[in-house]
Amino acid sequence: MKTQIRKVLFLGALLLMIGSPGFAEGTTWSLDDCIRYALDHNIQVQKANLSNDRNSLLYQQAKDNRLPSVSATVRQNFGWGKSVDSQTGEYGNLSGSNSTNLSLSSSVTLYNGSRLNNAIKQNELNLESSKYDSESVKESVEISILNAFLQVLYAEEEVKNAQKQIEATTEQLTLAKERLDLSVISQSDYLQIASELASEKLTLANANSQYTITKVSLMQLMELPVDKNFTVKEPDLNKLLNSTQMPDAAEIYTLALKQKPQIKSAELTTNSSEIDVKQAQAQLLPQLSMDAGITSGYSSAYSSYNFSDQLTNSISPSVGLTLSIPVFQKRQVKSDISISKIGVEDARLDEQNTKNQLRKDIEQACTDYISALSQYQANIENNQSVKASYSLAEEKYKQGLMNSVDFLFEKTKLIQAESQLLQSKYNLIFSNKILDYYKGNPLTL
Repeated sequence: MKTQIRKVLFLGALLLMIGSPGFAEGTTWSLDDCIRYALDHNIQVQKANLSNDRNSLLYQQAKDNRLPSVSATVRQNFGWGKSVDSQTGEYGNLSGSNSTNLSLSSSVTLYNGSRLNNAIKQNELNLESSKYDSESVKESVEISILNAFLQVLYAEEEVKNAQKQIEATTEQLTLAKERLDLSVISQSDYLQIASELASEKLTLANANSQYTITKVSLMQLMELPVDKNFTVKEPDLNKLLNSTQMPDAAEIYTLALKQKPQIKSAELTTNSSEIDVKQAQAQLLPQLSMDAGITSGYSSAYSSYNFSDQLTNSISPSVGLTLSIPVFQKRQVKSDISISKIGVEDARLDEQNTKNQLRKDIEQACTDYISALSQYQANIENNQSVKASYSLAEEKYKQGLMNSVDFLFEKTKLIQAESQLLQSKYNLIFSNKILDYYKGNPLTL
């Protein structure tokens, strides 16, 4: 057991020895600072931002697809051959010729069943959906940072409580030594107090190790290299602890439906899938496109005309309309329409499932808050009662009216009561902030 404790302490000390340059000694981080840093450095947030950039480009391309396409072609050709003398029938010497061809062409879609407009609308919806997905990722990071931040505060208070217990027990051990020297108490009573002090020192060592581990966990969530100078700023939590609100799950759910990004993203995904049906149906409609072009060329075979004259006289413009009418497509279009309609139903089910999950999460969050509030209030009363009992026991012990075994039993009850109160305190704070999250309030302390 002692070997494991030494390993934990060594690991914690080693981690904090790994300094992070760029942060001054004594720097303290508030919850807002931690969240801001995490959002700037979190990989998933950065990937979500890249997804937004990608969808923004796709949206712009969908709009640009309405523009005509233009292309130019220049071809230079070289050829060699032998001419035949029409009188003698003999082949002449090998001679070469060259030609130059120039062309400029353009095409534009005039009508294709509104596919271009629907594609623009769909990419716009996808862009908006990805932005809400990005917000969901950020909210998830914020909640993780909040939880880790509270764990650090909780561990820090555990250390302080352990130190207070050691101070009190040290005084009691001094008193016990004086009584032992006067033969007022037995050696066994003195050793009971000494053993308690050793146990409390071990508790403090474990608390310090846990405090170190929670800080490392928070820094890793923030993507901050481990910094031995890292400390968090202790906020005023009394306002949250004094709040006795009774949350209404239905009211919070109604509010959350209007603003939570995962709901808006699911709704936009459904709308996007409905456009898939229109795009599939458009394959049944004819398509009309227009193309235009101009060509010209030069050939050395026509030696009687120079390069400029040939280019001028061989200009050949053209304009054309193409109407494409689908006749039979092996039932592919009908299948595409059916599949896209299934996609709509699937998206609607996903949307409803997202809403149902949000409702369940809010109901659970309200239940957790009410339970946490009840436990905190009960622990306050229990702690007050145990404190009163301990004070009486302490007075009796000082007067020699209580032995060390009974006194230490009362002290153990006090330590347990304070630990339970501290745990219920931070459980209540976290439950309170989760309700703020569903209400759309900022996650601040």
